[in-house]
Amino acid sequence: MPVAIQCRDLRKTYDGKVEAVRGLNLEIQTGECFGLLGPNGAGKTTTIEILEGLLEPTSGEVSILGHSWRENAREMREWLGISLQETRLSEKLTVRETVELFASFYREPRSSEEVLEQLQLTEKGDAWVGKLSGGQRQRLAVATALVCNPKILFLDEPTTGLDPQSRRQLWDIVREFQRAGGTVLLTTHYMDEAERLCDRLAIVDHGQIIAEGSPASLIERLGGHHVVEFAVSAKAAGNSDGAALEAWRALPSVESVHEDDGMVALSVKEPHLTIPALLDAVGKQGSELQHLTTRQASLEDVFVRLTGRHLREE
Repeated sequence: MPVAIQCRDLRKTYDGKVEAVRGLNLEIQTGECFGLLGPNGAGKTTTIEILEGLLEPTSGEVSILGHSWRENAREMREWLGISLQETRLSEKLTVRETVELFASFYREPRSSEEVLEQLQLTEKGDAWVGKLSGGQRQRLAVATALVCNPKILFLDEPTTGLDPQSRRQLWDIVREFQRAGGTVLLTTHYMDEAERLCDRLAIVDHGQIIAEGSPASLIERLGGHHVVEFAVSAKAAGNSDGAALEAWRALPSVESVHEDDGMVALSVKEPHLTIPALLDAVGKQGSELQHLTTRQASLEDVFVRLTGRHLREE
């Protein structure tokens, strides 16, 4: 099977000076669910629009299933289902008419009724788009991407605005598409979604990939195994400068330290060694521990460590 998506030294510069994408390299295998994560302004949207054939790169090469947009654009568009972050649909069409309209753009589309049933929109088939809730509109946007019977599905934040049950239903649809041999490129602001759905992912910042791998390997490699979060009384907090962070970093089994919203977070490998030493250090300062939690390291911890920001920060 050819590689589903490949790009080499991809660059996009606006007005000759703003570098949105700076030498990005990416390879997504057929049948993978691949996540592209990054803070706002990192270059994700520009990269995806280039891969989708919506935007010309300044330089670099893009290959979709072994073909380039220069050679074979019409046929390649038949292979892609695209659900944008904001899909503007005619509010005066019904749900069924909307799906049938998108189906008419393709040579071998799926049955509109089948797609409506899959997205649980059959009961809304005769409702105007303008009357739909935000979650129903989001599911309709995904339906318009699936009706073309694609080989590759681009999903840009597909579960934004969905309730928890609808999110999980959409996850099932993504997995079903994969089981049938489809490839998914996903962007999301929900770390749990990326951890559950993605076989591999890349974190993008300042137009470049700064980390890539499976969620589990990234967490192990960059986030430690556990996170100990704590806050101390005002007396100790007054010493929470660089020197204080260095003191926490010197505790046993600590791999990294950062402050986040008044809390100190330690990435550690063996919390049973770190916590007694932490309690002893706080006691020697004459301070009191006001908060202490331990948990498994997550993809969010990796993201914060790499970019200095949470994924959902504006």
